[in-house]
This record gives sequence, structure tokens and C-alpha cells, in this order.
Amino acid sequence: MFESRIANCGSWIAAAWLAIGIATAHESPNPIASATPEESPALLMSPEETITAPPAPVQTPVASPARSVRVSFVPPPLEGTISLGIYDTTGKLVRVLHQEAQLNEFTIGADALVTQWNGKNDAGEDLPAGKYRAHGYLVGALKVEDVGIVADSPPQDSQGASVRVKLMPNPLRNDKRSVIDIVAGFDGDGSYLKTADGLPLFNVNESPNLTRVMVTKDGEKSIQIWQEDGAGLHRFRISNIQKMMAFDCGELELK
Repeated sequence: MFESRIANCGSWIAAAWLAIGIATAHESPNPIASATPEESPALLMSPEETITAPPAPVQTPVASPARSVRVSFVPPPLEGTISLGIYDTTGKLVRVLHQEAQLNEFTIGADALVTQWNGKNDAGEDLPAGKYRAHGYLVGALKVEDVGIVADSPPQDSQGASVRVKLMPNPLRNDKRSVIDIVAGFDGDGSYLKTADGLPLFNVNESPNLTRVMVTKDGEKSIQIWQEDGAGLHRFRISNIQKMMAFDCGELELK
């Protein structure tokens, strides 16, 4: 009898503890563990998955407005090529617009030949707005004679010198014979004649390795070109040098 009561008491205690455990489970659910810094989703993202700010928009440079100045002139009555330059108010050559150009390189207008100037100098830079002038020369049939390599030397004072040439009068200008100073120049292509202010007029000879070029007077209608390329002194005689006419295009307004 006593043993039966003990067994019943143990069963009751076990049942009580089971009930308490169930109640506790309902009242205090297990808390959800928070993510550790090592387990944070933001910290676990790979470098490729990180969000970066969009790049700043690239500023496109605004192109300067196109400039165009109409240049027109009546060509002198002489067959040949045309060299035309743009000059500022001080008389400085700022742009070689045409060099030994043929007539068909110009637009034929109603009463003149026409070309355009974009307002830039020879370096491709925009020139300031203002007044400019354009004038040039029509170069006729000059005759070049190759004298060859010579033993004699040019005059001592010919280095960097110029020669004064009287041109044919342009009947369209009703002027007297123009007088210009001509100098000799050279570049990687060879030697040429140009005005003292730098406008190229006439190619003399194609010699790529020149070291110096000089010009001397040879009478009223001819000049001599002396050029050196390391192999010797080469001389050319240019006759009919007076067969050139000057012309003027007037004043230009660059805006």
C-alpha cells in the first residue's frame, strides 16, 4: 500500500514538472540570435557587389562658332599663279590664304574671283575680331635656269639680303609699277621666293637638304639664287622676274 502511494506520488510530480516545462516554453520562447558583425549581409558583400556612386557626367567642350569672311578681287590681266595673304592693321602677314594657286581654285563671282577666310592664322588659331586687309600678287611665267654647282661664292653681303624688283603695272588699278623686296627662303621641300613680309611667291627648286639660301640681283630683269646642301654651292638664274602684278582685295571685317 505504501509503495503504491509512493509510485502514484512520483507519477504526479513527473506530470507536474512536465506541465511546468510546457508552460514555460509557451511563455518564454527562445530569442532569435542577432547576426554577428562577421555574419552581417552588408559586410559579407564582395567588392564587385558593393554599390558605387554613378560617374559625374563628362562636360563636352562647346565648339566656337564658325567664322567666314568673304574675300574677293579682280585678277590682273596676266597668266600665272596667285599668292594671297591676310594682313593686320600693322601690316603684319597673319595668314597665307593662297600660295601659287590656279584660277580654278577660286569661286567665280559675278564680277570677281571669290575665296573665304575662316578668321584663323597660319597656326590654326582664332584671330581677334577687327579690321584686316588682303592683297597679293599674280606671278607670271618666270624662267629658271640651273647653272649647276659653282666654285665661286656669292657676295659677302648677300646672306639674308633682299633684292628690289619693279613689277609690271596692273592696268586695273591705274597705278605705276609696284616695287617689292624679294628674299629667298627654304624649308624641307626646297627653295622658294617670297616677299620681305613672308608671302611665298614662287618655288625655285626641290632640294630637301638645304642649309642656306641667298639671293642676289643679276640685272634689271633677273636674279640669282645660291643654295647650299652640304655637297656644294648650287646656283640658279631666274629671269623675267618683273612679270608679276600686284592686286588688292580691300579691307575686311572679322567678327
